[in-house]
Amino acid sequence: MVASRSARERKAAVEAGPLATVKIDLDGDKQFLYKIGCTTCAAKGKAKWSTHRPGGDNGYMAAMDRWIFHLLEKHPDAEAAPCLAYVEAAQQRLHERREQQTP
Repeated sequence: MVASRSARERKAAVEAGPLATVKIDLDGDKQFLYKIGCTTCAAKGKAKWSTHRPGGDNGYMAAMDRWIFHLLEKHPDAEAAPCLAYVEAAQQRLHERREQQTP
């Protein structure tokens, strides 16, 4: 059975932890667009920090990886989010992406 968008959103919110806001929208191709935001950090101006990743390229993992790195960098003393258990896997995926981009 395929999980509904709201079920995926709830699961991602639990994984991301208490500092995160999670929203899943649909892009123009009706693919999931994962948005994870920080409740405390600002980006440019007054906008809250967030990451947006389309679902076509495993957007959940890409968004969660970026969120994990944000937590490690900006909130090292914050309450542990369940997603932090995947730090090593996120670092490995980042390393692999960087290797693929190197000519």
